[in-house]
Amino acid sequence: MLDPRLLEILACPACKGELEHRTEPSEVLICHACRLVYRVEDDIPIMLIDEAAPLEAEG
Repeated sequence: MLDPRLLEILACPACKGELEHRTEPSEVLICHACRLVYRVEDDIPIMLIDEAAPLEAEG
């Protein structure tokens, strides 16, 4: 689980926007503005634009 203090300062590397932290079904950080999902591995956010996955439509 990511440190809450880290979550307060992290921003999307593409647009500098706010990130949503989700832990289910896997831990990820989501930028709704860019529609990108950044994975978290072993409590380390992978904040590389080339490694981000597109956010799939919810509903």
